[in-house]
Amino acid sequence: MSTHITLEQWRSLIEVVDAGGYAQAAERLCKSQSAVSYAVQKIETLLGIKAFEIKGRRAILTSTGQMLYRRALALVNEANELEKAAHKLSAGWEAIITVAAEILFPSELLLNCFQRFSLQSPSTRIELIESVLGGTSDALLSGQVDLAISPQLPPGFLGEILMRIRLQAVAHIDHPLHHLGRELSYRDLRAYRHVVIRDSGTKRDQRTATVEVDQRWTVSQVATSIQAVSMGYGFAWLPEEHIREELRAGVLKPLPLKQGHIREIPLYLILANPDFAGSGVRCLANILRELSKNNH
Repeated sequence: MSTHITLEQWRSLIEVVDAGGYAQAAERLCKSQSAVSYAVQKIETLLGIKAFEIKGRRAILTSTGQMLYRRALALVNEANELEKAAHKLSAGWEAIITVAAEILFPSELLLNCFQRFSLQSPSTRIELIESVLGGTSDALLSGQVDLAISPQLPPGFLGEILMRIRLQAVAHIDHPLHHLGRELSYRDLRAYRHVVIRDSGTKRDQRTATVEVDQRWTVSQVATSIQAVSMGYGFAWLPEEHIREELRAGVLKPLPLKQGHIREIPLYLILANPDFAGSGVRCLANILRELSKNNH
C-alpha cells in the first residue's frame, strides 16, 4: 500500500512541535515558513484531522496531534536508523565501532578481544566508553554505541549473558574488622568506611551495591577503590578478577561475613541494533562470546 505523506512532511510536523512554532521550525529546517505550514496542512488534509490549534502566537498540539507526533517521531527515527544501517552494510566493515563496557568486565580480556578483532579488520577504529551500571544503559538509550557489555538490560533491548562477575568483600589484612576474631554481620561494618564505585549513569541509584555506613568514599574507577582498600582506608566488594595479586600477596583478605560476602553480577552482551548490525559489530560480538566463554 502506497503512502501519501512523505518523511519530509512528517519532519516538518515534528520540528513545529520541537521548535515551538512554524517560524522556528522553518529556521531549523532551512525552509520558508509557508513551506513548513503547507507540509503540516497537507498532513491534516490527507488524514482529515487537526494536528494543531493556535493559542496566542503558539501552535499547540491537539490530542490527535500528540498521537501523530509520537508516531511520526518513531517513524522518522526508524527511517534514519535504516539509512545509517544501509550505508554501513553497503560499505562492508564499519569505519568506527563504539563499545560501552561495564568497568567490572576484565580489561585484559576486553583488550584481547579488540586485538583479535583488529587482526581481521585493522582499519576499523574502536572507541571504548568505560562505564558503571546505569552509564552503560545511558549509552545504549542515547544511541552512542554499537554494542555494550552491561549489568542491566535497558528497556527495549535484548541481551545474552557473557559472564557473571564475582565481587568479594575484602579489607586490608590489618584492618580492624579482621581483628574482631569472629564472623561479621552488616551491623559490624557500619562503624567503618565503605569504598564504592560511582554509578556513571544520569539516574544514579545511591543504594546500589552499598551498605548503610557512617563513612563512605565514592570513587570513579575500580583501580582507585582497590588502591584505597589496599592502603587500609576502608572495605569494599571488589571483583575477584581484579584483586588476585593482592589476595595472593596477602595484602587484602576476605571479610568473614555471615552472609553476603560474595555478590554476583551478570554482564550482558547487547547489540544496539541487532537487525542492522554491520559485519564488524557482529564479528566483534562473536569474539567477545568466544573469549568470554574460554575465560570462564
